[in-house]
Amino acid sequence: MSPRDRDARGAATAELAMVLPLLVAVALGLVWLLAVGAAQVRAVDAARETARALARGDDESSALERGEQVAPDGSRISVTRGGGEVRVTVTGRVEGPGGLFAHLPAPRLRAEAVAADEEVSSP
Repeated sequence: MSPRDRDARGAATAELAMVLPLLVAVALGLVWLLAVGAAQVRAVDAARETARALARGDDESSALERGEQVAPDGSRISVTRGGGEVRVTVTGRVEGPGGLFAHLPAPRLRAEAVAADEEVSSP
């Protein structure tokens, strides 16, 4: 093996050592984006589940409990009724993974579901 081949191998190792932290940061960022997307889907499901239960005439506390089971941790669920419909809004935040992303603001989640209030519309 010539000295030139050894130098090339050493340069490739040094380049990999320089790029590897960047690749890890990009991978963490992508995982965080997936976590935000999954949390948004859970917020939508929680709003829909709560609105459906309330529209059916379920007890409000049990409907809210069901929504809290589905919603991401730390989410708030609010309910408004009027005009023959039930409107449920779920809001929350997704905290970042820390480290390089600690300075970024936590993304806000918001989901809303509306259902016809069967208690009002039934004869």
